[in-house]
Order: sequence, then C-alpha cells, then structure tokens
Amino acid sequence: MRWRTWLAAVAVLTVTGGTVQAGLCGIASYPCYPAVACPQQTCYTTCKVATETCYRTVCETVYEPQEYTSSRTVYENVYENVEETCYRTVTETAYREEQYTVSKPVTETAVRQEVYCVQKPVVETRYQSCNYTVQRPVWEDRVRECRYTVQQPVCETIQRECRQTVMKCVTETVNQERCYTVMRPETRTRCVQRNVGRWVTQTQCIPGPVMRRVVPGPCGPQVCNVQCPPRQVCRRVWCPQVVQEQIPYTVMVPQVVKQSCPVQVTRYVPEVVVKNIPVNVTRMVCKEVVQQVPYKVCRMECETRTQQIPYQVCRMVTEQKTRDIPYSVCKMVSETCTRKVPFCTTRQVPYTSTRRVCKLVPREVQQTCTRMVARQVMKQVPYTRCILVPETTCCSSLCAPGIGGSSCASGDCAGTTVDAAKPVVPQPDAGANLK
Repeated sequence: MRWRTWLAAVAVLTVTGGTVQAGLCGIASYPCYPAVACPQQTCYTTCKVATETCYRTVCETVYEPQEYTSSRTVYENVYENVEETCYRTVTETAYREEQYTVSKPVTETAVRQEVYCVQKPVVETRYQSCNYTVQRPVWEDRVRECRYTVQQPVCETIQRECRQTVMKCVTETVNQERCYTVMRPETRTRCVQRNVGRWVTQTQCIPGPVMRRVVPGPCGPQVCNVQCPPRQVCRRVWCPQVVQEQIPYTVMVPQVVKQSCPVQVTRYVPEVVVKNIPVNVTRMVCKEVVQQVPYKVCRMECETRTQQIPYQVCRMVTEQKTRDIPYSVCKMVSETCTRKVPFCTTRQVPYTSTRRVCKLVPREVQQTCTRMVARQVMKQVPYTRCILVPETTCCSSLCAPGIGGSSCASGDCAGTTVDAAKPVVPQPDAGANLK
C-alpha cells in the first residue's frame, strides 16, 4: 500500500505544476508576475487514506466426530488337564552259556534307590455361607357358623295312567331313483409363462476415492479433499423375458347318471297303548341346618436361614517317591569252565501323567470408537483494504510576497509550514489500519 501512496503524491504534483513555491502554499507561480497577481484564496487537492471492509470466501476444513462400531479379539487363558503318555526305560538282565578257558565273571546283583517327584492333584472341598430369606406359612385354626337349607325327601305312591305309543313295522315295495357319478376325460388348455431371458453386459461408472492434496487458493497453498477420476466397471446383468404359451392338458370331469330301481321300504306306523302304572312320587321339604365349620387361616412369616454351599478347589501337590533300580556287578575269576554271560536288554514301559496346559481362547468383543471426519465448509471472512480518497484544501489568507506583511518565501503560508525543497506527500489518518 505504500507504493500506491507515493504514486498519488506524484500525480498531485504533476497536476498542480512543475515548480513548487513555498510562498503560494504549493501552487505553481512565476517570479515575473506582479504582487497583485496572487489570488485572495488558494485551493489544492490532496489524497486521504481510508479503509474499507470487504469479504472473501474461504474454504475451511472442519472435523466432526463420528461413532462407529468395531470388533476386537480378546484372548482369555483357559486351563485344561491333559493326560500324556510317557515312556521310561527298564533294563533287564539275561544270561547265555559260553565255554571259555579264561577268567570267569561272577555277577552280583545290587539295588540302588532313586528318588523322583510326581505332581499329584488334590481336590479340597470348601464351604461358603450364604444367607437367604424364606417365607414360612403359619396356619391358625378357626371355626365359623354355617347356616344352610336342605331338601328332605318325602315318598308317596300314586297310580298314573301311562299312554305309550308303539311303532308297528309295515313293509312296502317302491321304485326309487338313484344317482351316481361317472368320471369322463376332458381336454383343456392353460396359459403358462416361461422365462427366456439372456445375460447382458453393462458398463457402470464408479466414482474415484477422495484424497487429500495440496491445491493453490486465494490465501496460498492449502490441503483440500480432491476426488480421483472415476473408473469403468463391466458386469453381467440378467434381463428376463417372459413368454406366454398355451399348453393342453386332460382333466377328469364328473357326470351324474340317474337310474330307477325297485326298493323295499320298511316304515313304522304309530299305535297308542294305555297302561296304569303305580308311581312313587318324592317331594322335597325344606329344612334349615346349622353347622360349625372349622377352617384354617394361613399367614406368611419371614425367616432368615443360612446355607453352606460347597465348592471344590484343585491344587497340585508335589510328592516324592522312591524306586529300586537293580544293577549288575561283575568279578573276573580265572577258571576254565562253562559260564553264563549276562547281557542287558532295555524296553520302554509306558506310564500316564497329568499336567495342566494353558491355552488362549479368542473371543470377539464389540466396541464403539469415535473418529474425526473431515468436511469442507465455505464461510465469508472479512478483511480490510486501504483506498485513496481525494480532498480539497483552501488557504484563507493572502499569500503573495509583500502583501499583508507576510511572505511565503520563508515557508510560512497562512500558518502552514511548507518545505519548498521537499515534495508534498499525503499522510493517512491517525486511526486508519494499514495493511
């Protein structure tokens, strides 16, 4: 902005004249003019620096939290009892006869003791006290008075006339029309839809991924999200085509056929028979009875009980065992005889031992994580710039030399000090913010 101020000053000096005189407040003058040529009021133009606020659009990257669910694998220690089969070497002594004329070995068998350790599992049963509350029913016997009315029967014998209708059987022959159904074939057609589609290759455009790159901007290089070029993907798509066809088929249609047949029909004719029958008639007489009915009332009382819950604890105890191992000692005796030469054979004897093996068991655990997702936000940012505003300044007193007892030759013109050897430079306001 400083070079713009200097250009404005040079433009003002060019308009006002080539020679600046201090006596005329910077107005171009000629020394050959008479004293009366100086005007009474002189005006000149200066530039004032002012500031104004403008707005520009800035692309800003904002990070927003986003929650997502991921799974991670957690390993747990699980102990298992593994039985394994081990083998130990057992040495056995055998003998063979041999004729020799040299020293005879005399074999003596000795036994030495060997101590070894065995891990033995010991299971202990422990008890844990657990208090719980139970509801205990308490029964109370009570008696209430119950009044009720009973019907007491009274029996009487009377003669009753009984009329009875008896059905008499009568047989007749009549012609009856019978109908029966016969299934006959019939040919029909139906419409069937058949799919005769085909595979068609289609091209699909997939947008490229978004990558962060450095791009030039109004405030210099900045990092923005730039989308890569798309790519073409071909895939096969099934295009269905439905065709309708008429297909004949045969169905069995029922048909009713009528036929007249003679049938013997038996019907019953009603006939009334009158009889006198003695009948016992019972009538009920009401009677009130009072009875004492015992009943029980149950109420629940809370009672705290203690229960010993057993649980087992397994620990490994080291136990020392001792075993006898036979071995042979040979002495040489010079003698000609038949001897038995010992030789050793070894064999593997299996035995089973139990040990605890620790292994890791994977387990999937769901967890919620938060990640920051970038998003571009456009916003208006204010900034201040400086501009030159032209301003006209006028001198209110006479500034010609020799008039009014004042002179511009000394650099004093209407109370304003002007340096004739220095060009006029416009000064900015004291409160202006220069950038």
